[in-house]
Amino acid sequence: MISSEQKLLMKKQGYGLVGAHSAVKVCEWAKKSLRGEGVCYKEKFYKDIHGIESHRCLQMTPAAYFCPNRCIYCWRATDKTVANSMDAVQEDEPKEIVEKAIIAQRKLISGFNGLECVDKEKWKEAQNPSNAAISLTGEPTAYSKLSGLIDEFKKRNMSVFLVTNGQFPEKLEALSSEPSQLYLSIDAPTKELYKKLDVPQFPDFWERLNKTIDILPQFSCKKAVRLTILRGWNDMHEKEYAELIQRAQPDFVEVKAYMHVGFSVYRLPIDAMPRHSEIQEFAKRLNKHLGYEFKDEDERSRVVLLSKK
Repeated sequence: MISSEQKLLMKKQGYGLVGAHSAVKVCEWAKKSLRGEGVCYKEKFYKDIHGIESHRCLQMTPAAYFCPNRCIYCWRATDKTVANSMDAVQEDEPKEIVEKAIIAQRKLISGFNGLECVDKEKWKEAQNPSNAAISLTGEPTAYSKLSGLIDEFKKRNMSVFLVTNGQFPEKLEALSSEPSQLYLSIDAPTKELYKKLDVPQFPDFWERLNKTIDILPQFSCKKAVRLTILRGWNDMHEKEYAELIQRAQPDFVEVKAYMHVGFSVYRLPIDAMPRHSEIQEFAKRLNKHLGYEFKDEDERSRVVLLSKK
């Protein structure tokens, strides 16, 4: 379980703790949206498909600090990760997690109502989230009742984005309820580079990732592969990346720059953060092998969206 020290650290970082092992945190773009300062790239990219609205997005995790990877580019405190899996944890029920997560979100944004710059209508709408982004921290697929969690969100007419690093393929195969969109992070095209960048804790990490890649086409929901690009680390080998992506057959590919924020600043130099122009160039080189459509981009977040034609 999460220790008192870890809970205190999470609270200081702005997390709202939910039950024994879950958490929520208000995304910076949700805050910006409430203040009328713009919206996140996911709203820009996917509003027409999933109805995404930044101010109504619930960013949460059912597996706080349980992750089989210790990625060097992660903005989280990976050295405080409790364990690789949740096998030894008494898990909370999905309905309880969802109900408490929404309450925690409301509490975290309660103070925004008193700010003159905040759109009061948006603030009222934010009390009832319309999208759940199951990611945040930890690896969501470590939670064994994930299908129930997805169902509970859908009962509230919410779209569901699920993000995974692909280290629990058996949990994905066992899903009886699919998210609205399934994200797979592939941050290295080779086993050697994956070991350096993602610092996996499972000895069969590459086999696990590749199994996830091969089962992705079985999902009927929208699918996206996300690449987090670091200058001088994984901004090459486009052909090898393309081979993995072609096996996964995603509807979308998000090519995004590593951002020099959070705890990652203690592991990486600022030079590892690519400019948006570099992300554009890498996406073009990658797409020569994929043949996707150059669908959209967001310079603020340094991300390019490729879409299957």
